[in-house]
Amino acid sequence: MKTIFVTTAIILCIHNLYAQQPVTDSTQKKVHLKAVEVTAKKPLLVQDIDKTVVNVDAMISSATSNTLEVLEKTPGVLVDNNGQISLNGKGVLVLIDGRSTYLSAQDLSSYLRSIPGASLDKIELIDNPSAKYDASGGAVINIRLKKNRQNGVNGNFSTSYSQGVYDRQNTNLNINYKRGKLNFFGNFNYNHERYYSADDNNRQFYTDDTQLTNSVLLQNRRQNSFRSTSLRVGMDHMVNKNTTWGFVFYGDLNPHKEWMSYRSSSLNPGHITDSTSQGFMQGQDRRKNGAANLNYQHKFNNEGRELSADLDYIRYQTPGTQHLQNNSYLPDGTLNDQSLFGYNLLPGINIYSFKADYTHPLKNKAGWEAGVKSSYVTNDNNSQYLDLEGSYPVEDDRRSNHFIYRENINAAYINARKSWRRIGVQAGLRIENTHLQGHQVANTYTPDSSFTRTYTNLFPSVFVSYKLDSAGNNTVTASINRRVSRPNYQLLNPFLFYQDNYTYTTGNPLLRAQYQTQYALKYQHRQNLGIGLQYGRFNDIIFQTTEAAGNIFITRPGNVFFGYMILLSVNTQLKPTTWWSLNANLQLAKLALKGTVGTENLRNGTSTGRLNVMNQFSFQKGWSAELSGFYFGRDIQGQRTVDPRYRVAAAAQKKILKDKGSIRLSVEDIFHTWIPKERVISIKQASVYHTNETDTQRIGIAFTYRFGKEDFARKRKHADNAAGAETERAN
Repeated sequence: MKTIFVTTAIILCIHNLYAQQPVTDSTQKKVHLKAVEVTAKKPLLVQDIDKTVVNVDAMISSATSNTLEVLEKTPGVLVDNNGQISLNGKGVLVLIDGRSTYLSAQDLSSYLRSIPGASLDKIELIDNPSAKYDASGGAVINIRLKKNRQNGVNGNFSTSYSQGVYDRQNTNLNINYKRGKLNFFGNFNYNHERYYSADDNNRQFYTDDTQLTNSVLLQNRRQNSFRSTSLRVGMDHMVNKNTTWGFVFYGDLNPHKEWMSYRSSSLNPGHITDSTSQGFMQGQDRRKNGAANLNYQHKFNNEGRELSADLDYIRYQTPGTQHLQNNSYLPDGTLNDQSLFGYNLLPGINIYSFKADYTHPLKNKAGWEAGVKSSYVTNDNNSQYLDLEGSYPVEDDRRSNHFIYRENINAAYINARKSWRRIGVQAGLRIENTHLQGHQVANTYTPDSSFTRTYTNLFPSVFVSYKLDSAGNNTVTASINRRVSRPNYQLLNPFLFYQDNYTYTTGNPLLRAQYQTQYALKYQHRQNLGIGLQYGRFNDIIFQTTEAAGNIFITRPGNVFFGYMILLSVNTQLKPTTWWSLNANLQLAKLALKGTVGTENLRNGTSTGRLNVMNQFSFQKGWSAELSGFYFGRDIQGQRTVDPRYRVAAAAQKKILKDKGSIRLSVEDIFHTWIPKERVISIKQASVYHTNETDTQRIGIAFTYRFGKEDFARKRKHADNAAGAETERAN
């Protein structure tokens, strides 16, 4: 808490210092406002034809949440126990400020957990992406960070503290300085967090004629903690009115510690204990991420013809160690066996990327755009298994692994669009060539091996919109596109990783890419109502599969043959009174999977529903509040069938310091009901029941403050939007 108060004092000093300094600009006149009364409020959701925009600041509870939790509260978004993020039932490509992260699901969830929600500006949900976007993922989520472009010194500061079983602290500072043709910006984040995970498993094993042979009760208890410090700085230089170039540098230090204990009991058919085991794991890693971006934009005219380009380099490093001990006991408690071993984990990822986009408007509401992109990824993952039972560690080559993965994707696209009085059409085609190579480095036990794959695919997309009335208040849009989900490089790594005495995980170098074709029909009435119907067909679906080898479960990614999804979604935004706004999202879906897991046939399907409701209340004297609820119906995730669950959250806010600051209080998962319970099917002669509980029930408090002059560049005296009043009345 001391850090919070010291940082707050520094920010207030910065504000007082620059509030006394007039700012001039040789290119534009300024209007300095002594007092500004803001009566308009950003809506939580804005529905566009091709995307949904979530204004994060309008979500009161975002200030005490991290980015992963903000996504969990976003309509249509789901984050499962493994960190997989989906939008309307489809896997997603997650972008940050329009750039790919290239992280695995687990690493991405850890990264998003380290970004405070207060540093977010908006989240763009693109359910049916055009050919302009990478073809990877069934949908796109673009997370945009705060960046101020007002003249002079401006920024915002936030700090929060929340308490569940363990504590969490987030501090965020965004600062911007614009003078003349130069714009400097920076973002600093500090995040300290601890959380727990409690897993309970009941595994039962059967004979060929379904007679119970034995069962295993397994309890895992995990505690995680990390301290993340990140800095993002950049500059934009307006060379002239048409040309701008800039750079962005990012660095992140995130030391992470993990501790796990487990207990297991093996029971015979009479439920009498045959043996017991217990063990623990202690691990730590030192995540060091860095990125650099060079960007360029040139406008050829005032009609929208422009060229933009980005050059990126990203480096991820997560060196870590893990020490594990396992003890097994006879029914009378006598020690039967003991093992002590560990891992040295030395992964390193380098990413190089270049893209360029050109936009060319034509007469009569027409235009086209085209672009190219090339990315090169190398992942060097050296995992050393160490026997710790002697006087000093000894590396065991039989269980060690050194896997090097390289991937090069080259892409080009073209989009064309044309609008008439009521009809709008957009058609695009993206071509992507993928070349990948995996190399298993030889050691004294494992021979050298490698594989190479090269393939080229076409990804078309077509969008047609029709205005049902001349004012465009009612619009119907139809679309079709094709997408791909490539296996992540970590999923291809064949390394066998021990979790507990009964559980191993491994990769699969034989994984194929997953392809999906999506058809969508959507009706939109202003900002008040949206109704969508989607059908998606998926081939070679990638899921984590589970097979039994005796009483040991091995989890590896695999390709399920086929699946489909039919989804009906309804989004509504209502204002029952002047002080009450209601946002509701309802989804009804039919899901089905068909394939094989090992020697077992997989037939998994369900009809389900999801409901996300957020109530926002505005009161007098700067008070506001929020009450939200989420119901998640029965779901399937590969071999897993997940039971229904729900959660309820609330938040309150009081504006202070002449509306430039706020105090926010939030309560998450009030009844602690967000506890997934699942059953695993299609395991030969075995069944599994699993429950996972995490630190979702929390209470938090946050302080936010916006500093800087309210300066506006005067470009013209007339209103920017002549129909502004009518537009506000229409919403």
